[in-house]
Amino acid sequence: MLVALHSAITCLSLIKVANYQFYIFFNEDRLWLAVTIALCFSTVSLLFVAARFSLGYFVGFYLYTMILGFLWIDTFSKYNYERVAAGVSAALSLVLFLIPVLFIRTPIRRVITLSDANFEHLLNLILAISAATIAVAASYNFRLISISHIYDYRNELEFPGAIRYLLGMTSSTLLPFVFACCWMRRHFWRLLAVLLLLLLLYPITLTKFALFTPAWLIILAILALLFEARTSVILSIFLPLLAGIIAISIATTSLGESFAGKYFDVVNIRMIATPSSALDIYNDYFSHHPLTWFCHVSFLKTVTHCPYRDPLSVVMQNTYGFGNLNASLFATEGVASVGPYLAPLTALASGLVLAFGNRVSAGLPWRFIVVSAGVLPHVLLNVPLTVALLTHGTAILFLLWYVMPRSYLERTK
Repeated sequence: MLVALHSAITCLSLIKVANYQFYIFFNEDRLWLAVTIALCFSTVSLLFVAARFSLGYFVGFYLYTMILGFLWIDTFSKYNYERVAAGVSAALSLVLFLIPVLFIRTPIRRVITLSDANFEHLLNLILAISAATIAVAASYNFRLISISHIYDYRNELEFPGAIRYLLGMTSSTLLPFVFACCWMRRHFWRLLAVLLLLLLLYPITLTKFALFTPAWLIILAILALLFEARTSVILSIFLPLLAGIIAISIATTSLGESFAGKYFDVVNIRMIATPSSALDIYNDYFSHHPLTWFCHVSFLKTVTHCPYRDPLSVVMQNTYGFGNLNASLFATEGVASVGPYLAPLTALASGLVLAFGNRVSAGLPWRFIVVSAGVLPHVLLNVPLTVALLTHGTAILFLLWYVMPRSYLERTK
């Protein structure tokens, strides 16, 4: 019932979003078709009823929401591409992605495992590296400004390559991992230190992602205490969407002029609708332009011919003027790299890669997995898998899970 309600709320949210975003369309004459497609596709959500919790369940449910949103947007889209083919490709891509990430959970044989004492030293080292990264990055940029003014300065940010990579890993993987360890072990003073470091990332990076990460991790921790595993995952996206719909429905001022409007903009538009819309835009662009064949990966540009010198996010900005538009693995490693007809194969390969996270996290408490990987679903909504693995440190998260002694948290299961 909760999964079905979530699917309905996702579509209702996009109807509301269409009132505020000119690149997301809605036409009452085609509502019957959009509802029919959404109902048919929502049968895929039965997989989340049958499957047990895992990292893949957490990630997969967010990506299910994104693809459902794209199929809704695709019905009303005014862009000129083969929309039926794109919709079928997206639906099939998600199914092929979900099969491995939901059902491959066999524990991997661990050759290396740290002792509890050495693992504590590792956590201290992660905190030290994170603090040093933040201190060095702050020497390049540190501005205490409101969210409404971050875009006035963000394009001016310049960090050395090593610091840029460390910032991504620190915000997406390292500090959330330490946060989860401290929360599970009830090390509250170190927990506060982690939250402070996470907050300091906002004036350095000037991203909404950095500003809301501490609150997001706390919300996940609360949901994990109150509900069982799968319910916690579904509610973590269902409740924010529902709150945004209620807030914007009772708001008396325009978007951006009230708390309700700002909340709706951050959650319903930026967090959920934009990743779905990115698929719509990428399908349009690459139906008229050369495919990348994975040259969006930086080092491949040095060894192969790439038709695009700029990052794809910049290409989209220059073409559509919506801002730098990064996109998920379905858009970047799928549509942009190989086109809609081969995209399901890249989705299957991506599912097999992320299923490895299920295997290395086997034996850990589910609450710990949810919180330590709490940022990962949002990362995968907005960047390709290759970027998530390297720049945002998902590969490091898998390694940390692998070497982590299960005895370290055995009293907190």
